[in-house]
Amino acid sequence: MRLKDIKSPNDIKQLDLYELEELAQEIRDTIINRVSVNGGHLASSLGVIELTLAMHYVFKSPIDKIVWDVGHQCYPHKLLTGRYDTFHTLRQYGGISGFPRRGESHHDAFGTGHSSTSISAALGIAQGRDLTAKSFKVIAVIGDGAMTGGLAFEGLNHAGHLKKDLIVVLNDNEMSISKNVGALSSYLTKIMAGDLYKKLKKETKNIIEIIPKVGGHFSKLAQKTEDTFKYFLLPGMLFEELGFSYTGPIDGHDTAKLIDTFECVKNSSTPILIHIVTTKGKGYEFSEKNPASFHGVGPFELDTGELRTCPDRPSFSTVFGQHLTEAAERDPRIVAITAAMKEGTGLREFSRRFPERFYDVGIAEPHAVTFAAGMATQGLRPVVAIYSTFLQRAYDEIIHDVCLQNLPVVFAVDRAGIVGEDGPTHHGTYDISFLRHIPNLTIMSPKNSIEMKEMLRLAIAHDGPSVVRYSRGCMAEEIAESKTPVEMGKAEVVEEGTDIAILAVGGCVLPALAAAQRLIEEGISAMVVNVRFIKPLDTAAIDEIAGSIGKIVTVEENVLAGGFGSSVLEYLNCDEASVAAKAAAVKIVALPDRFIEHGSQPLLRHLYALDDDGIYHASLSLLKQLKEV
Repeated sequence: MRLKDIKSPNDIKQLDLYELEELAQEIRDTIINRVSVNGGHLASSLGVIELTLAMHYVFKSPIDKIVWDVGHQCYPHKLLTGRYDTFHTLRQYGGISGFPRRGESHHDAFGTGHSSTSISAALGIAQGRDLTAKSFKVIAVIGDGAMTGGLAFEGLNHAGHLKKDLIVVLNDNEMSISKNVGALSSYLTKIMAGDLYKKLKKETKNIIEIIPKVGGHFSKLAQKTEDTFKYFLLPGMLFEELGFSYTGPIDGHDTAKLIDTFECVKNSSTPILIHIVTTKGKGYEFSEKNPASFHGVGPFELDTGELRTCPDRPSFSTVFGQHLTEAAERDPRIVAITAAMKEGTGLREFSRRFPERFYDVGIAEPHAVTFAAGMATQGLRPVVAIYSTFLQRAYDEIIHDVCLQNLPVVFAVDRAGIVGEDGPTHHGTYDISFLRHIPNLTIMSPKNSIEMKEMLRLAIAHDGPSVVRYSRGCMAEEIAESKTPVEMGKAEVVEEGTDIAILAVGGCVLPALAAAQRLIEEGISAMVVNVRFIKPLDTAAIDEIAGSIGKIVTVEENVLAGGFGSSVLEYLNCDEASVAAKAAAVKIVALPDRFIEHGSQPLLRHLYALDDDGIYHASLSLLKQLKEV
């Protein structure tokens, strides 16, 4: 049976092992070819192909619920659940998502995009199943470092306490395992999870305990011997202590063993954890050799693994890493912290140059923030580099552990704004709103590499918490170097004008300048202001601009509610603003109150009027509106 003929998982249940292995190779080829064109999460998906086949072979999706942690490894799942015909649209605007999404397929039991959520979500589904008297299996698949997240252990702890019918598959792609250990473990797994073993264990215990006087003693001794045996042979006693029956490790690329294991455990009524070992990037030479680079990758050449498009200018992340490394050479107080994103945040070189001052804490953002707070109390200058969308997970720690104590922690907030094809779970469109209202916190956003360097310098020197917020993508180096030095809380006028003022945040400065040029060509004198500081707001500059020009357009890649534009309106409505400033008209260009879909950055910016065309028309609209009044 060919992959194109599979419309649901039921179609694979009649295949023999040889046919399943052929299908696995076709899935692998399909994913490699499509991701080479569209980009996406390649290595993670290649590592779970046999696992996905085995689960769909044994279980009955969508009746049985499969919950994928993070979800970036779901491409084989999509191909086996009726989405082959639309797979070419993967991560494209209007196409299928790169993550599980409940609205896309009834086989997607739970929407994901952030890590460590699967066990808690699966436990909730299992509890809902039992409360509503339904009957189905629930399987949580967790891996790619997601077990380092505290939420995963919270879920494990509660699941073990509730003793629910729940299967957790731990996809371990970080460690290898020898054939001998794997074979022995598979054999023990089959015995310990099988009905014969459980029956024998129960009946032996019953027989021993009825022996007069000594039965209880021998029963405890037998239990102790069994536990010692399992401690010696199996690496899963942590999970046993949490209330799970542990099974594994299993070779995650041996389809027959995986099917056999799932068949053994599918009738269990208590929590079971199945530990499988896989190779991330399996089946594609370049992703196997460098799974980190092929975790999330842009379009690439199949024969060489080389990216098809190499930017002429460096990314914000790269420049951040370079400047931080240079600063660390001069200042021994600087330490760098990230949450499993060393490459993504540009810290590879820092980690090589200063290994004793670099900390990758795993997928544990709340810990990263509080860990940094503790270091700051000892006179260090911690720089925490985390994507905007993942920083949301550490909101309480930012408030309680850093800002309340006014500690000098620097947050390098990467991927702020629209990120592109990864979609709503990864857009960094809320950070201004959830950070701006926190007392003691300074927030700045550079327009290019020169400002990145200067803002890092200011942030590290600042005796309090600060944020440097920057977008995914290349630097706008074509913006001329400013003669205005970067000073705390001060904006920069990059284009003088008298008819209308455009106040832009960070990466929005370049399209604002392009929009201003179009306005100038129509005889409209447009001022462009590089905001630089979202907090503290340059109220003196805003007061002067509002009072003299009276027409302001603010531009930001953040949701409208609580963003930079809102802060301008708040100031103009306060007692400190001048009478003339209070009369100014303000139009906010920002993202609407909705989750932004996946698509390329240029396309999404155009759709939401955040490119030069959108800013140009917003400016004309404001001028027209005031003219008609």
